[in-house]
Amino acid sequence: MAAGDIVHAQARPSLGVRRRRIGEDIIKAILGLAALVSVLTTVGIVIALILPALDFFRAVSPVDFFTGKDWAPLFQPAHFGVLPLLAGTLVVTFIALLVCVPCGLGAAIYLSEYAHPRVRSILKPILEVLVGIPTVVFGYFALTLITPTVLRGYLGLSTDVFNALAAGLVMGVMLLPIVASLSEDAMTAVPNDLRAGAYALGATKLEVSTRIVVPGAISGIVASFVLAISRGIGETMIVLIAGGTQPNFTFDPRVSLETMTAFIGATANGDVPTGSIEYKTIFAVGLTLFVLTLAMNLIAIRLVRKYREVYE
Repeated sequence: MAAGDIVHAQARPSLGVRRRRIGEDIIKAILGLAALVSVLTTVGIVIALILPALDFFRAVSPVDFFTGKDWAPLFQPAHFGVLPLLAGTLVVTFIALLVCVPCGLGAAIYLSEYAHPRVRSILKPILEVLVGIPTVVFGYFALTLITPTVLRGYLGLSTDVFNALAAGLVMGVMLLPIVASLSEDAMTAVPNDLRAGAYALGATKLEVSTRIVVPGAISGIVASFVLAISRGIGETMIVLIAGGTQPNFTFDPRVSLETMTAFIGATANGDVPTGSIEYKTIFAVGLTLFVLTLAMNLIAIRLVRKYREVYE
């Protein structure tokens, strides 16, 4: 074989290399298609919300919608002020955060820094079982046990049968595994060299946990908080069952409040004529909820990028 033929044969990729490249191209195409499906789904949701919402805002002033304090779209005369729904959403979510953030972060610190590996392998799956419980079960748990037994019985509070406090407390328990699991994963990713260096300087386990591990995992912890907030804002069944459907513009958690998701769930049951202005309120409220969640995610992305720690 001539020297030119040898060089030409070496330049040509073998059959196995060509097959491997084709396989990689197919995998990349499949992965790109999966990413495209998620993007197209989001675009489709936005279009499905915007078009009816624009028709709604042609009939109802956006100023009245976003500043009005009376919400009664299904009565005469109709009122379309979304502030009561927004207030109910924020109150329930805030109460849930008071439960899931400290308890979830404390559970994450314990699992990451204090628990024996065998104990961690038992407790973490048990904690994550809460994620699999249907939210309708949480709702009836809040309605039949938390309100009459805990709030009215043990605490002696004067609350409505349906109230934001019970809904928020139970929602916080539901969100607790999200904060605990994601925060624990972020803390576990902190290099052990940082812990060893702190212990070598005489730091206690508590000091290492709060001053070394938590700051080192702050980006993941913040991400878990924001995910919990987004999940809480979008929760439907708990607030629909335990929180009530009274759109009161108040921040008193003892009374019945209606959230944006509760209104959507209660109204979109077929009783409202399709195409009517009452029907289009569902999309206007849904678009408001979507924008609120999107703003939360954008803020979270900025915070995560700002406080992200890169270890090499």
